Amino acid sequence: MKLFNAIMAAPFLLVVFSQLTSAQTFTVEHYGELRQTIQRGNITASADLDSIQSTENLYALGAFEGLKGEILIINGRSFSTRAADDKVQFVDVNDQKATLLITASVEEWGSFKLGEPVSDEEGLEEQILIFAELQEISTDQPIPFLIEAKANALDWHVIDWPEGDNEHTHEKHKTSGPHGTLENQNVVILGFWSDSHHGIFTHHATNMHMHFVTGDETLAGHLDSFSGLRNVTLKLPGIPGK
Repeated sequence: MKLFNAIMAAPFLLVVFSQLTSAQTFTVEHYGELRQTIQRGNITASADLDSIQSTENLYALGAFEGLKGEILIINGRSFSTRAADDKVQFVDVNDQKATLLITASVEEWGSFKLGEPVSDEEGLEEQILIFAELQEISTDQPIPFLIEAKANALDWHVIDWPEGDNEHTHEKHKTSGPHGTLENQNVVILGFWSDSHHGIFTHHATNMHMHFVTGDETLAGHLDSFSGLRNVTLKLPGIPGK
């Protein structure tokens, strides 16, 4: 469980948010939009991953160009994955492009051990908002977060969009490539919360976009849903209590 101990150019569309807390400044950027993909079938590149490689304290998630795999970067280290013969393999992000990408540069994380298990996404969102207020983080802008926990059950996928298929749905995105359910696994989750980016980098039914890597670093991908997180540590930008 290495991560549990070590957590730590081109004319593309770029949106930047900066948030000043009493502890630090963090920056969130996003490239591309989900609605362009689902409504218009646009899976072309919106970001060159080489352009973010020099970013310090980099955290990022998204989908590769052509919706051929999932991007996950935690503190500059890539856990990005693609389908290979119906299996999942880790891939390098060098010389790659992304259809959708959300990034954050976070110098320091405030860490909070939750006293109770988190049952579902709604419960997780409640905790994020509680501790964001404690950290004096404005909810007017996107908030990056990290979770370390043991998942009772976690549904996941690694997208592998068929070439030439122009009919996009959320369900097809989840089932186009390897997918399944993890049970009783330690995981590290990187996510971004926002209640004003539906159709941009969150789907319309949720305020969060999350990717995960298992504690033993054998699997990573897009987190679709979960039922029960226990032994939860929530991390938000800043120093605890600030």
